[in-house]
Amino acid sequence: MTDTIHPGELVALEELEKDNGLIWILTARRPEDLNPLDRQTVSRYQEIVGEAVEREDVRALIITGEGSAFSAGGDLKGYLSLYRNPDEFRQFQEDLYEVCEMLESSDLISVAMVNGVCVAGGLELALSCDLITIGDTARIGDGHLKFGQLPGAGGSQRLCRAIGFQKAKEVLLTAKLYTAAEAEAMGMVNAVYSMAELREQTLQLTSSMVEHSALAVKRMKELIAISQELPRSESLDLEGETVWTYATTSHDAYEGLNCFVEKRAPAYRGS
Repeated sequence: MTDTIHPGELVALEELEKDNGLIWILTARRPEDLNPLDRQTVSRYQEIVGEAVEREDVRALIITGEGSAFSAGGDLKGYLSLYRNPDEFRQFQEDLYEVCEMLESSDLISVAMVNGVCVAGGLELALSCDLITIGDTARIGDGHLKFGQLPGAGGSQRLCRAIGFQKAKEVLLTAKLYTAAEAEAMGMVNAVYSMAELREQTLQLTSSMVEHSALAVKRMKELIAISQELPRSESLDLEGETVWTYATTSHDAYEGLNCFVEKRAPAYRGS
């Protein structure tokens, strides 16, 4: 693993080499303030995630936090001045929205590894990832209304899609924090691990996904997206066309069949 942590760095970047590509681990590093999503931190996420999206050798991102929090959300003290500068606040909104969109819409596999408090903007960031793992003693929720705030990076919309309209109303309107077990029961997170095993188990889960064909993962994420974006009849038609094109034109679809028949490891090319 290549470790590029520097003193004072807001977001540490670690690099793990796998046979089929790289896994990047992004760690927010303001534990004394519960890893807030301030303008500087969001800007750093933009840079790192943007670079990962452009690089074909980076297959997955794991996002987590240092200390006792994944992220407690926005910098509320900073908002006192930011709200008085509408143009600056709009830019901040757009920057955080872009980070979330890149995580959700890119070819990358993304996993939020919730190591502690995850609330408000932290939840919005986590919901943008493909999967969420959580430590057994962590707490997670929306929390915006506790201080008279609203989610501005897609959190209300993603939460409704993730756990259903009725349950999402409870989470959003009560502003309460939920235990890891409660979050798993409502479908907000994918897996609960002990804090001692959270990193190892999350890495194993992410590594298992990186083993798949990059092209097949890309197409699968497209199919998942259209299920949310298009009417049923249109999404079914597009699924059929996507599968037909992938099966009849890609190396990886045929390679997957060959490796099964020949009882060997696949040699995917991402094409």
